[in-house]
Amino acid sequence: MSFRPVLREDRKEIPLLERELTDKIIGAAIEVHRALGPGLPESAYQVCMAHDAHLRAIQFEQ
Repeated sequence: MSFRPVLREDRKEIPLLERELTDKIIGAAIEVHRALGPGLPESAYQVCMAHDAHLRAIQFEQ
């Protein structure tokens, strides 16, 4: 699973849907980090991010 940001070369304002999706993804990442804390293998965070993304109705591919 990868949540890679898309860099915008034109530096125009990000459309509302992209901004909302970005807020959901960042919120999920913050919640996962708060719940698990630092120092675990990346795979642990990936599993929890997938679960939190599902709860937030964020569609993604693994």
